[in-house]
Amino acid sequence: MRASFGEHNLTAENHRRKTALLSRLEKAAIYRHNHLLVKPSGENLWVCFFSFRPVSRSGQFTTESTMMIKGLIAPLLTPFDDNLNLDQSLYNDLAKHLLANGVSGLAPFGTTGEALSVSHSERKAALEGLVKAGIDPAVMIPGTGLCNLPDTIDLCQHAVGLGCAGVMVLPPFYFKGMSDAGLYDYYAQLITGVNDQRLKIYLYHIPQVSGVGLSIDLVKKLHADFPEAIVGIKDSSGVWDNTKALLEIDGLIVYPGAELPIIEAIRLGAPGCISATANLNGTDIAEVIDLCLAGNWELAETKHKKVCAVRLMFQDYAPIPAQKALLARSTGHSAWGNLRAPMRPMDKDKLDALASGLASEFGMHF
Repeated sequence: MRASFGEHNLTAENHRRKTALLSRLEKAAIYRHNHLLVKPSGENLWVCFFSFRPVSRSGQFTTESTMMIKGLIAPLLTPFDDNLNLDQSLYNDLAKHLLANGVSGLAPFGTTGEALSVSHSERKAALEGLVKAGIDPAVMIPGTGLCNLPDTIDLCQHAVGLGCAGVMVLPPFYFKGMSDAGLYDYYAQLITGVNDQRLKIYLYHIPQVSGVGLSIDLVKKLHADFPEAIVGIKDSSGVWDNTKALLEIDGLIVYPGAELPIIEAIRLGAPGCISATANLNGTDIAEVIDLCLAGNWELAETKHKKVCAVRLMFQDYAPIPAQKALLARSTGHSAWGNLRAPMRPMDKDKLDALASGLASEFGMHF
């Protein structure tokens, strides 16, 4: 089946589900012990938490607010043309397609987006290209974490200046075995260096890839000491006990890095997830999340079984080359199959086996 990623509008069903969900949430007065204000931003669902705390004995209050994306966030795949330059047109088309088909937000330049194979200047130009193409920066949480503070500060300032919802920041990952105190200093100096009250940092915990993890104690301290800047975390550890412990940190926004634990995570207060397979299975994953947020747990659990099975099938292959190759097939744009070294394309036999399995077991045709 061949599809084109041009200008898309929300399908009637997606629009109906999001409208119904918005209506239900607007009637809710309390969520996780905070006042809840919900508003639409385009067709994307936003939640704003206002937490109030006394700052003087006179009873005056300050208001802290954090806008967060509620639903499925897609870590965008990054297309390269035949000269291995970033293909802005294909990038824009994928972003529009995903947002029109159930996805609530975008996370450019994460692991799935081959972020560490994309230069500093390319990242900035690509984000600007998305905005120029009409993508609302308020639905984006781009990856900005590098091993040095000056470049990380610059990428964060650029994203904040564009109006992005937040930034997703890896710990400095080259030097291994660093203490929590050293990692704390890195984030503290990052906040000072960016020097912008609009900065909203989502920590990125993926120790099996980065080689540097963020302990629960460190996350607690960072969030406690910088509650207006360190607002959330993406937990891609794949360890449920870790995700659960993060969800127990008061006021911290926690996005699991996969759809596998999403039902239990939402029960504990997660707003959604950031999942690589959103690039190809976004509508189904988004539906499960929407059902959970609407309180339709039984139907969500039924549909979750298929979503999990699709995810696990992809995990048996190299997920980034696999998804890009399938996207090349489905769109007819061969450039989607291009990868920058050290990534290598999938063998055709493996790709055919994956495509056959997705078609026969789940009706997904590529």
